[in-house]
Amino acid sequence: MVIGKVVGTVVATRKHDRLIGGKIQVIQPLEPSSMEPEGELFVAIDAVGAGIGEQVLIARGSAARKAIDNESAPVDATIVGIIDEIDIPDGRLVRH
Repeated sequence: MVIGKVVGTVVATRKHDRLIGGKIQVIQPLEPSSMEPEGELFVAIDAVGAGIGEQVLIARGSAARKAIDNESAPVDATIVGIIDEIDIPDGRLVRH
């Protein structure tokens, strides 16, 4: 899984039939210990109703299709959780 932040929304009036009804979000991956941006933006189907600015958990690859109960969907990233806080063993606590 990947930790990321929702930074935008994709609007696509024409898309694959298996994506109809799905909200597509733009994700900025975050480095877990610092919560600083890391890597390139990507898009993910939103399975939990996340909004812009929220920190989220993303399943990638085949797990992304399982998360939306659709093995035949053309999806490789799905938002599966909205983060409330992250507790790192060295004593740091990152709250959203």
